[in-house]
Amino acid sequence: MIYFDNAATTPMHPEVIETMHQKMHEFYGNPSSSHAAGRKVKSEIEYARRSIAKCMGCEPGEIYFTSGGTESDNIVLHNASALGCQQIITSKIEHHAVLHTAQEIEKTGMAVKYVNLTKLGHVNINHLEELLKSAPKSMVSLMHANNEIGNKIDLLEVGELCKKYNALFHSDTVQTIGYHKFNLKDTPIDFVVGAAHKFNGPKGIGFLFKRKGLALNSMQYGGAQEKGIRCGTENVLGIIGMAKALDIATGVQDEKIKKIAELKFTFAKKLKEALPEIGFNGDWNGKSNPTVLNVTFPMTENNSMLLFNLDIEGLCASSGSACSSGSNVGSHVLAEVPKSSDGPSIRFSFGMFNTLDEVDEAIAIISNVLDLECANS
Repeated sequence: MIYFDNAATTPMHPEVIETMHQKMHEFYGNPSSSHAAGRKVKSEIEYARRSIAKCMGCEPGEIYFTSGGTESDNIVLHNASALGCQQIITSKIEHHAVLHTAQEIEKTGMAVKYVNLTKLGHVNINHLEELLKSAPKSMVSLMHANNEIGNKIDLLEVGELCKKYNALFHSDTVQTIGYHKFNLKDTPIDFVVGAAHKFNGPKGIGFLFKRKGLALNSMQYGGAQEKGIRCGTENVLGIIGMAKALDIATGVQDEKIKKIAELKFTFAKKLKEALPEIGFNGDWNGKSNPTVLNVTFPMTENNSMLLFNLDIEGLCASSGSACSSGSNVGSHVLAEVPKSSDGPSIRFSFGMFNTLDEVDEAIAIISNVLDLECANS
């Protein structure tokens, strides 16, 4: 099996699995308990918090543990009004964790504005500035790298613009943590979110960075965990595994990014040579995440079966966000960004465990499947 769907989730790093397995026997107390077993676990959580803060270039007190990116995004956006914001500014190609949440908040009376995009699918900075001028205070929510086409924004550029107009800046950074060097102390951004399973950690655990001095209300009621922002007994093993995964990812970041970029561009080059009629979506070879390549294939009578047939042949890829799989609705991202043609589009996404040999195998599989589809058309 060739796994080219790392934007959906990544395989856990063997060292993370080993660490979690070891800690499973040792850390079983409730971290809110005052006895020795509880204090031992609480200490391990705070060690993980310091480790993650170091990787992100911020203070430990600015890191809050959640179940992942979706919950973190929801916490921030649902606090927009409490933070004094009069409108939310986002884009129509955001992850549904942001897009759907903004749409629900709009029903309560909060204004939601959508920034225009360029032809390649980038945020139109001039239009963003116009929207920022339209209200005294805004919450800007723009993802760092798009999960379907890979386009990246400049966090510093957007952050400085938000700062100029007294706006708060939230970015879904789920796709870039572990693949981008963060120094949040010196970046004008108020909220970022991470999910461990995107950087070879466990599923069901993530974190929220909240700039010191900003107050957030909890979305649920219960205990006072995570300083009241996220109540409920902490996912201790998940937190330990996430910290280990991010430490590994940060330690080999330069090497990893170089390798993954080589995989992406080699795959694109060889795929284009084998199938000249294909096209690539978004700014794939410009301001783009090295992990993601979105490809449009030629039309055939059986193109609706392309992804299924690739799966049968042992190639795992995706038609878009994993959160939308199973729905009959097309990609909301590609609906806003011009595609190279009307054929089926597939997202291939690469990770640290992929190889150049797998690239060659994948090209052969894709070519064979398309040859069969064309022969049967």
